[in-house]
Amino acid sequence: MPIRQRIAPCLWFDDQAEEAAGFYTAIFRNSKVVRIARYGEAGHEVHGRTAGTVMTVAFELDGQAFTALNGGPIFKFNEAISLQINCETQAEVDYYWTKLSAGGDAKAQQCGWLRDKFGVSWQVVPAALPEMMTDPDARKSGRVMNALLQMKKLDIDALKRAYIG
Repeated sequence: MPIRQRIAPCLWFDDQAEEAAGFYTAIFRNSKVVRIARYGEAGHEVHGRTAGTVMTVAFELDGQAFTALNGGPIFKFNEAISLQINCETQAEVDYYWTKLSAGGDAKAQQCGWLRDKFGVSWQVVPAALPEMMTDPDARKSGRVMNALLQMKKLDIDALKRAYIG
């Protein structure tokens, strides 16, 4: 089988890998659960999981491959890594923000970042933002940064107004 994607994220969950993959694939178009691997008797002394329980879930979000692993409570997600969604329209920003933040940590919402109900951090970002933020005119990019810092969910029109001045 040829390699479709050389580098793919693996997300470590306690025991919610299947639930998380179902949650994410229901939100993103062109998404699916590809396969589920289950723990067997082999290695029980190391993994401690009951044979037949979900070990990994291979899934795709908008064609991007991911793996969700039920590895136990050893590790927790934090903002040191996030998944970024580039959005063309405010409707896309609103859709992904609403769906992904449902049941998540409202305190972790700032500047387009949110934490979902599984603890995974996401950035819901207008596709035009990087260009505005890197404009050679420091006044334009500065106004955009000041506007951005006041927002939780990003507002494309407000960012454009700040950019224009």
